[in-house]
Amino acid sequence: MFFDQSPFEVKLEWGQKGARIASDRGDIVIIVDVLSFSSTVVTAVEYGAEIYPYPPPINDDAKAYADRIGAKMVWGRAESIKYDGHSLSPLSFTASDKGQKFIMCSLNGAACSRIASKVPALLVGCPLNATAVVNKANYLRTKLKSDITVIACGEKWPDAADSEYQLRPGIEDYLGAGMILAKLNGSKSSEAEVCIGAYEYSKNKLAELIWDSTSGRELRERGYGQDVIHCSQVDYSAIVPVLCGDSFANA
Repeated sequence: MFFDQSPFEVKLEWGQKGARIASDRGDIVIIVDVLSFSSTVVTAVEYGAEIYPYPPPINDDAKAYADRIGAKMVWGRAESIKYDGHSLSPLSFTASDKGQKFIMCSLNGAACSRIASKVPALLVGCPLNATAVVNKANYLRTKLKSDITVIACGEKWPDAADSEYQLRPGIEDYLGAGMILAKLNGSKSSEAEVCIGAYEYSKNKLAELIWDSTSGRELRERGYGQDVIHCSQVDYSAIVPVLCGDSFANA
């Protein structure tokens, strides 16, 4: 098959199409969406919350699903002000959320998670839990005898024309993926090797680069600079969210 990294044990793919390719291969998948799906899931699960990824957008179907399972909606940052609830900001979760269920729709991380929900193991990774997710993935690769694909989720161009590809690669996801790929065991594809090289070159100024990235600046200009600071922390958490059934739990 063209554009396939199958000869290698550790691979890098982008966005929803990449998640589908990895799912078709039957790989273990690590979802990397630094600003902010992955970071929010890690933070929420650390506080003991149950996170249910759901395909975007937030619509009547998503709200009905939340009602059916007794869950709260996780809103976009702007919507959370209107509805006075949790948002995609990881800092909207606290210890008081222990044991509560949340439906999380996002254009990137949640969408990729749903697409890859049938893989042998679906993990969530980011700088916050990089070492922990690598250790778990290496263990699962040996146990399940499966290859690993890291999905850099990227962003969506808000004003893409119908004839244009909507994916906007995000350097925060590329560097987060490189951080994880660098420590995974197994032969690595050329795409994975180049991603590792970008991370190795940038690792001493990782937080600065994420701060000044397009996604980082967008959040800062909207008043969410503390989110960017939080999401840039390395090995802040030992939590590894793994999809168990329909929700993420700590591995």
